[in-house]
Amino acid sequence: MGMNKNFIGLFIASGLAVNVNLYGQPQEESLPNIVFVLADDMGIGDLGCYGQTKIKTPNIDKLAERGILFTHHYSGSTVSAPSRCCLMTGKHTGHAYVRGNKGMKTADGVFDLALPVEEMTVAELLKSKGYKTMCVGKWGLGGPNTEGSPIRKGFDYFFGYLSQSAAHRYYPEFLYENEEKVMLGGEVYSHFLIMEKGLKFIKENSTSPFFAYFAITPPHADLDYPDLSQYEDSFPETPYINNSNRGFKTQLKPKAAYAAMVSEIDKNVGQIITLLKEEGVWENTIFIFSSDNGVHRVGGHDPDFFDSNGPFRGYKRDLYEGGVRVPFIVNWPAVIKERRVTDNISTFWDFLPTVADIVGVEVPENIDGLSYLPVLQGEDCKARQHEYIYYEFYEQGGKQSILKDGWKLVKLNMANPEKMVQELYNLNSDPGETNNVINLYPDKAEELNELTTKARTPSIHFRWEQKPKKKK
Repeated sequence: MGMNKNFIGLFIASGLAVNVNLYGQPQEESLPNIVFVLADDMGIGDLGCYGQTKIKTPNIDKLAERGILFTHHYSGSTVSAPSRCCLMTGKHTGHAYVRGNKGMKTADGVFDLALPVEEMTVAELLKSKGYKTMCVGKWGLGGPNTEGSPIRKGFDYFFGYLSQSAAHRYYPEFLYENEEKVMLGGEVYSHFLIMEKGLKFIKENSTSPFFAYFAITPPHADLDYPDLSQYEDSFPETPYINNSNRGFKTQLKPKAAYAAMVSEIDKNVGQIITLLKEEGVWENTIFIFSSDNGVHRVGGHDPDFFDSNGPFRGYKRDLYEGGVRVPFIVNWPAVIKERRVTDNISTFWDFLPTVADIVGVEVPENIDGLSYLPVLQGEDCKARQHEYIYYEFYEQGGKQSILKDGWKLVKLNMANPEKMVQELYNLNSDPGETNNVINLYPDKAEELNELTTKARTPSIHFRWEQKPKKKK
């Protein structure tokens, strides 16, 4: 797949310096609102501001035109639950409590592995400063009546899917409001109701500082949207047919459906911004847009047709750049006065320390993140960078990767040491990870290999080694 020329231009533009007003240490009465819109399985190449040409995203593009567009931002993981854990707790997957999508049986059903009491979240920090806090959409870090329930992890209000696996369906039998089921009978398009609840929260809490976390579910499969008219005859279609009761639903026009879902997200961004302006709080609101991991390729979606992963190799469930490098746009009218593009390397686990820096609370011990507040303020942060970017993943045989100074080691088949494969790439010269140079630089590979050991601690819930099957 060829490199997207529009995207490559961003890397050139990222060298431009723009002076912005420093925000400084905030006073109690001027604490900024924080809105974080997290799309689900959207690729970095799906937005016009990152080079997309087939799908229309004018509101997000405008957000980037008046804010900061990050070209080197990394998600928490390459799938849903661990990525959200990293975002909420400030730890990468070598230290995070949740390191994979892991279902657990509870008295209320099967839900994701629950965050324990000792794991501090961004919402808990913000509540300590008097923020009103909300999460709508998909949680994925614990079910009702567990310590990982969002209303027990710092959120005043939750509406949506507590389980990430339940969020594959857009016409569910029920959703959760806090810890109570709201019966919908499979007749309501969930995303519309989720957005309605989120906008209502902002309207009702705009007189105090608030944190509104829109963890929305599009464009995750199912590819399901009630109105395809915007794109219905725009693309050559290959119908996706599923005749079973398992897996993703049939979609006769998957390209139109995916594009419509991305444009729906763009419309949502416009709705939120309009409301913030109507409530008179736009200037002092930090608005962040991102995606939880790389683009999916299930349910009929053809990411190569849309160039959804931009110039990068890989998709969701890969540790190549296409699986973990995501769109990240920050708009903060009171501080960011002009458009900027930055190649500063940042991550999901940086969100917690950044928020702590902004509102003036102590950062919890033993986190992995670094505050990117100086980047928002226009400072050159090259001197204070991550030593490395580390990932571990437990599906598809087990995977591990580490990135340091442009050198990236990728390890596959971690569950079977005899079949383990190691690959080495230099992202400075080869951002598309097309040329494995491990045979040319074995010493560099060994150096990174040693670092992967130091970068992680064992987990009682996640291990690459599979338990041997019992003999019958």
